[in-house]
Amino acid sequence: MKLLVLDTSTEWCSAALWLDGRIQAKRVLAEQRHSSLLLPMVDELLREAAISLHQFDGIGYGLGPGSFTGLRIACAVTQGLAFGADLPVVGVSTLESIAEQAGADRVLTVLDARMAEVYWAAYERDDTGWHALTPPQLALPESVAIPGTGDWVGAGNGFAALGDVLRPRLSAQLMRIDDTLMPDAAAMAPLAARAFMRGEGLDAAFAAPIYLRDKVALTMDERRAGRPA
Repeated sequence: MKLLVLDTSTEWCSAALWLDGRIQAKRVLAEQRHSSLLLPMVDELLREAAISLHQFDGIGYGLGPGSFTGLRIACAVTQGLAFGADLPVVGVSTLESIAEQAGADRVLTVLDARMAEVYWAAYERDDTGWHALTPPQLALPESVAIPGTGDWVGAGNGFAALGDVLRPRLSAQLMRIDDTLMPDAAAMAPLAARAFMRGEGLDAAFAAPIYLRDKVALTMDERRAGRPA
């Protein structure tokens, strides 16, 4: 199986090739330059691998949650490339890609959502892959909780951005915390491959991001009162 995988859900821009289990990837701190960096990054990867897009089996993309604009960029580029090459697509959870990098079977993933909030989920891995014990959601950091007992690892930059709230509450229940892990196309590549093998590929017309936050401008009083975002 040969796949192209893209992610622009955070300030990082990344692209990866899954070539029958081998991964080639590029990643750069893009800040606001995702739209100008992503396609040249893809072209460079294809040239280095001496392969054309028409030889691929599908395209994966960072589904979300994450930056509103960033998610739209990855989805739009995925659709454009997939339509041009007549390829199916699959979305990959950005939080699950953090869990994939954590080196553990139970991972509490927390991603900075700005506005004093976090995107978070709790994943457990077995022989069939990752399963969300707590599905991705947008919440105040005070709401993040570890489901049940067991050996859990914390991962994601939410532990850095809002560590003053998260760490006092959760550190004692976590074996370790890696606050450097971010969504990344290379980590999404094996997840996308598994999704395609399960038959989850879709026509490009159905590609869509998961925002979680529909309203961007909330007052502090609304957020503290727990109003839906």
